[in-house]
Amino acid sequence: MTSPGADAPYDDAGQPAAEPLNPELAAAVDVARAAAEDEARPGDDPIGSPILTLDTTGEDSETAAAESSTPPPVGAHVGVEAEGTHAVTHHFESNYPGYVGWRWAVTVASVGAGEPVTVSEVVLLPGPSALTAPDWVPWRDRVQPGDLGAGDLLPTSPDDPRLAPGHLTGDDEEFSDVAKEVGLGRKRVLSFEGRTDAAERWHSGDFGPRADAAKLAPAACGTCGFFLKLSGSMGGAFGVCANEYAPADGRVVSVEFGCGAHSEVDVDVSSTVPVAEIVYDDATLEFEPRGTERG
Repeated sequence: MTSPGADAPYDDAGQPAAEPLNPELAAAVDVARAAAEDEARPGDDPIGSPILTLDTTGEDSETAAAESSTPPPVGAHVGVEAEGTHAVTHHFESNYPGYVGWRWAVTVASVGAGEPVTVSEVVLLPGPSALTAPDWVPWRDRVQPGDLGAGDLLPTSPDDPRLAPGHLTGDDEEFSDVAKEVGLGRKRVLSFEGRTDAAERWHSGDFGPRADAAKLAPAACGTCGFFLKLSGSMGGAFGVCANEYAPADGRVVSVEFGCGAHSEVDVDVSSTVPVAEIVYDDATLEFEPRGTERG
């Protein structure tokens, strides 16, 4: 058993051969141009044409272009490509001001040699140098941390890899009450991937060991009295700051983070200038007058 392109060179193996151009359809440039001009004819109906034009005189596009400096909407013929044995697509430059680099694509077809050439489709498509909008991104991928405001809803998908099914749920009401009391019984819990993502995000964030405050801190959060250790698998690396004067108050911090509000920081209040035990005050000069009489 051999692949379809086994006899072809390696680079072309398995690649479909290019369709040959139908010479009769390739020569039907005038038919394609007429169809494109008909589609691009100026008018005041934005539904009848893909482009809303402002010329409401009803004149032919070529006549209007001849009387003004504006070029016709359909420009030069720039190429033709085969769509099959009985169809080709002709490309014409677009002269619309807002569609520089775009092309009118007109597909013409016929059922056989000597049969009439018909127009199948006329569309305006971006060319190689056209300015186009960026690829569409689903809203779920566009949302960034901090975008969620009061009253906004951000549902998670059923296959969110950050979550895993909670296997401690059940129909027993007594069991459910106990499970909820100890923090279990949730429908979904963090998966290993979800915990790993959170740990990496917190470790590399503003309250991780690489933050500027941590580099200048006198000691780490892991030795601070205001450090509330997280429970579970995260407890060895993260906790919550409970110091109202610290920049991370109420935030999850790494045990390697630190700031100047560490509970065990002592400030040296002694003078940096050495002072002798005996101090002479020479700011005031005291003297006793001597009498004129000599003993």
